[in-house]
Amino acid sequence: MPFVWKRLLGTVPTLFGIVVITFLLSHALPGDPAAYFAGPAANAESIAQIRASLGLDKSLPEQFFKYLGDLARGDLGTSLTTGQPVLTDLVTRLPASLELTTCALLIAVGIAMPMGLLAATRPDSTVDHLCRGTITVSSAFPTFFVGLLLVYIFYYLLDWAPQPVGRLDEVRFSPPERVTGAYLIDSLLAGQLDVFRASLAQLVLPAIALAMFALAPIARITRAAMLAALGADFTRTARAGGLRQRTIVITYALRNALLPIISILGMVFSFLLGSNVLIEQVFGWQGIGAYAVTAVLASDYAAVQGFVLMMALLYTLLNLAVDVVSTLVDPRVRFEG
Repeated sequence: MPFVWKRLLGTVPTLFGIVVITFLLSHALPGDPAAYFAGPAANAESIAQIRASLGLDKSLPEQFFKYLGDLARGDLGTSLTTGQPVLTDLVTRLPASLELTTCALLIAVGIAMPMGLLAATRPDSTVDHLCRGTITVSSAFPTFFVGLLLVYIFYYLLDWAPQPVGRLDEVRFSPPERVTGAYLIDSLLAGQLDVFRASLAQLVLPAIALAMFALAPIARITRAAMLAALGADFTRTARAGGLRQRTIVITYALRNALLPIISILGMVFSFLLGSNVLIEQVFGWQGIGAYAVTAVLASDYAAVQGFVLMMALLYTLLNLAVDVVSTLVDPRVRFEG
């Protein structure tokens, strides 16, 4: 598709701007990476030696051009907090965040879309007000509060959920052999059903907590798009032709309401992926959100810059995927302009 290449080329200036801004902002963070790396017992001389070894004694333009040269070779630098290449850390942790975000989005869609459809087919009724009120209340609480509340109820009080110690209780289970990095998929590929059940049990509460935040935008857009579609001329014509209400809602209205719904799903997914840091902290999830927080606290320039750049790339690719899916859903949509 020509517009795919146009979009990819059009993102180059944006990505370069992100690289520049991220570099400047990361170097404006309070704290000294050399002092953090040297430890609390280090003296000024050892800190100066570490600064020189890290290249932090050079001017900001020199550091920037060196960073661009490394970036052109695919080298995102080495993380001070883990001692590993930043690219390795990101590739290792990204599947954990993608697995959590995808499951949260599936839960949110499974609840929000039926509620939006139900509210749209009965506007201003008791069902409509109940759906809207439920969605508003569920999205009014911060994600970390919902996560802590779920842990308190289902783990501490009821003992229904496992201890929130991350993706898997590694005292009892060993992680499956890495293929995709997603424990649910890898455990099924390895035929380890016990590991699959244990991973799913660890995933349920953080996914629900994250999904609660995504309910409102999906349900509201679904309701608004369905109301517009149900009030359109083609829907009234189908109704006048004697078609069943279910056929009108599913075949005519929902199909024409899919475009705005797909667009909001792409936005919600990218937002959840970038903002699940609090959930990862609450549940000890070893994803990129927790990695970014540790990097910011340690003024780990390379890790912060790598994280932001990776999120920008993911956001760009996600928007492109939404555009492609939109053309498949409705061939009249074109993005060449």
